[in-house]
Amino acid sequence: MVLRRLLAALLHSPQLVERLSESRPIRRAAQLTAFALLQAQLRGQDAARRLRAIAAGPTGSLGRRAARFRDTFTQELRRGLRERPRPPPGSQKGPGANS
Repeated sequence: MVLRRLLAALLHSPQLVERLSESRPIRRAAQLTAFALLQAQLRGQDAARRLRAIAAGPTGSLGRRAARFRDTFTQELRRGLRERPRPPPGSQKGPGANS
């Protein structure tokens, strides 16, 4: 509790904040933060540009890709359900189980 009050008092001191902002570790942390934010922004813009290019591609290209994804997903799901191991007879529990 005392430590929290001491930290709060120090952080509300304009002189201390000014001196900390001029220190090398704080400046470096700010540089790294700015760099990371800029890189994230550039990557987001690049991804948006690529998505717009895909959407603006040949007419129906995006629709065909979505349909192909749906068909492949459905086939894989059905195959997985068919190939899953079955429990031995009589080991079912719940409604409709063999007593």
